[in-house]
Amino acid sequence: MKPAKRRTLFTSALLVVCLAASVMFLRRVDQLRTNATLDVLYITSPKMVKRLSLGYDGLLADIYWTRAVQYFGSRHSEHARSYQSLYPLLEITTTLDPKLLVAYQFGANFLSPPPPHGAGVPEKAVQLVQYGIEKNPTAWKLYYDLGFIYYMELKEYEKAAEAFQKGSTIEGAHPFMKVLAAQMAQHAGDAQMARAIWTTTYETSQDKQIRANAIAHLRALKVEEDVTRIQDAVTAYGRSTGNLPAGMHTLIAAGLLPGIPIDPDGQPYKLTRGRVELANPDDFPFVTKGLPLGYVPPERKNLDKLVQ
Repeated sequence: MKPAKRRTLFTSALLVVCLAASVMFLRRVDQLRTNATLDVLYITSPKMVKRLSLGYDGLLADIYWTRAVQYFGSRHSEHARSYQSLYPLLEITTTLDPKLLVAYQFGANFLSPPPPHGAGVPEKAVQLVQYGIEKNPTAWKLYYDLGFIYYMELKEYEKAAEAFQKGSTIEGAHPFMKVLAAQMAQHAGDAQMARAIWTTTYETSQDKQIRANAIAHLRALKVEEDVTRIQDAVTAYGRSTGNLPAGMHTLIAAGLLPGIPIDPDGQPYKLTRGRVELANPDDFPFVTKGLPLGYVPPERKNLDKLVQ
């Protein structure tokens, strides 16, 4: 047999083997995509997945992104405390398609918040978004996401200011990016800055879930400011009289409150033995003040039911 013919036969056979392997690989990945309860990744190396994709990078990226969303959703609904496969899924997704901006934006939102609202690994979220910025340097929203993580989760205000500042210089960036960068030094860590960031999140997103999350945080900020103000009035009353106020009307009569304070639901705050409490704390998932003694949040109640 001539050498040229042998090479042709060998190349053809190799092509058939590669195509068969590709089909088997795609079928296996599709099984991963459809099985939302699977918590194991059989191929964890992004580079390996990319090599095996044989040009189907975009298709596989969509499959892995769908898998990441399903995985997070199933773990979140179970009130999980760990999300081991989440970052590997996101890493594979963005390696296959570095331009898939939604994977960085939502992926960071999945990774950053502490359980039960997220995976509680903001450092991984930073790593993911920084990779996104490297591959998409003109995407100003990624700079906003990076600043958001530094500010809200890591409390690294200088890095947050730097991210907002860099993002503000990109063409088409939201004007408030400059405001966030400028105000960071003066208001870092206070309610005014947090409100500005959550307001910007609401205004710059079209996703219903993200906007609802921003509103919930804004409502929580309002509650915490209200409770602090009322509690200060209670303290002032106690110092001047040596007694706890009998109710809100006592504080009003003493000139310490202008009227009955109401929460963002329109319900009056309660005053119980000197403690300010929300009428319906379940309506405010992110508050840390105004909760009744012994209050158990809904997600904890559901978790307790699961383990009983």
